Amino acid sequence: MKFTFSKYQIFVVALLAFIQFTVVLDFMILSPLGVQVMDQLKISTTKFGLVVSAYAFSAGISGILAAGFADRFDRKKMLLFFYTGFVLGTVLCGIAPNYEFLLFARIVTGLFGGVIASISFAIIADLFPMEARGRVMGLVMTAFAASQVFGLPIGVFFSNLWGWQSPFWMIAVISGLVGVAALFKLEPIVSHLGHGTENKAIKHLVATAGNSNYLPGFLATMLLATGGYMLMPFGSAFSVHNLGITLEDLPLVYFVTGVVSMAAGPLIGRAADKFGKYPIFLISSLIACGILFYYTAMGITPLWFVILINSALFVVITGRVISAQALNSAMPELRDRGAYMAISSSLQQLSGGIASYAAGLIVVQTPSGYIQGYPNLGYVVIIAILITVAIMHKVNEYVSSKHPAPVKGEKEAALVSET
Repeated sequence: MKFTFSKYQIFVVALLAFIQFTVVLDFMILSPLGVQVMDQLKISTTKFGLVVSAYAFSAGISGILAAGFADRFDRKKMLLFFYTGFVLGTVLCGIAPNYEFLLFARIVTGLFGGVIASISFAIIADLFPMEARGRVMGLVMTAFAASQVFGLPIGVFFSNLWGWQSPFWMIAVISGLVGVAALFKLEPIVSHLGHGTENKAIKHLVATAGNSNYLPGFLATMLLATGGYMLMPFGSAFSVHNLGITLEDLPLVYFVTGVVSMAAGPLIGRAADKFGKYPIFLISSLIACGILFYYTAMGITPLWFVILINSALFVVITGRVISAQALNSAMPELRDRGAYMAISSSLQQLSGGIASYAAGLIVVQTPSGYIQGYPNLGYVVIIAILITVAIMHKVNEYVSSKHPAPVKGEKEAALVSET
């Protein structure tokens, strides 16, 4: 029997997608505003880099701190608490008069915003059966592509009109409206309460982090972020100086790539539910390895082919993330779900920061702008992908043992039961 979403479940998916859109956009918007921020605040590239990385590291720390409490409260209250803090941090960015204030504002935003994704994934695992999570993850993950397609161009347009602070006000207003919708329309989510959760936060955190069954999931989550964080910082420079794409054509590359990713996300989610999460992850990973091997060694290339290969790469990366997140959501026991997601999110943020730093040690930018060593970066990412494939096989085995495929007579009951 095919799983059918209720009207309320459709609302929840849309709400979580909008929340992810605002959080991702807030994280991404600072990079294209760099020229204006450095000029107006009179700061160096090193200081600006610290402002950007402060979000990721504070998000990683907050995830660890929140993990012990994540399963002790109504998930709706947890979501509203951290989303309110995120909006406050975004407003502080919008009024930042100097470097020190902006750095503080990004730390505040990261402390609250970094936990929201883990709460959202816990809600998805609570409200949707395993058989539908691929589709749900596919729809929610379109928020990443949507922020690239719609959010960044609009944010940059606003900054050109009213200054670099204005995009943060735009995000704050949108987030406020989404928060009001969550306050009045989202029902309490308390199914995880009363399932033997450890009352003491530190003990719950230690027990979850130290559970040997969860180790493959934590390792996979860390390595899953490696590719994106290693390639992203130098992606635009590589496209311009190595592939020969003009700065004027670069937005077109990102726009088309984002649109393709938005269209592919829900389709990949359906495929993951129909054919299995791990098979889709495996296929996406192997194709990604082939594309990366060719892409990172490319030279001067026509615009149409750069758009084509970037789009293909982002589709398979989207496939890896959607299938991995759907599969990983079934790892923890119900009583540990919030803590598990929070720890995973923290590890992802921290490993991403380390990966970005490591990428800077692997590649070198010459005075002409040409990026040397980019193929070596590709090799490192390919190795990380293949290791992740092996680890995700362990995750799949564990999840399969917990959630065996229902026989024909049991399918209908399994679709509506809570996993």
